[in-house]
Amino acid sequence: MKTYIVYKDFSDHSRAVREYVHDFNKQTGRDIDLINPESADGESFCSAYGVVEYPTVVAVADDGQMQRMWVGLPLPTIMEISYYA
Repeated sequence: MKTYIVYKDFSDHSRAVREYVHDFNKQTGRDIDLINPESADGESFCSAYGVVEYPTVVAVADDGQMQRMWVGLPLPTIMEISYYA
């Protein structure tokens, strides 16, 4: 499984997202992929999974099927995400 956070850099929530990803990596040793919704890949990702609000955390199975989505702040706990990452 893979976990992604869709967020816009230089926004009100960007610092919280970057700190969350850093803390997640420090506590679990795993990474969360960041997606810019304004990039070409980001637009197609948002379209495929119905992401319309930022930040959004999306857990995706290896076959591409969405497993779970968390929308907005506050971000989910690291324990909630670690199962999917």
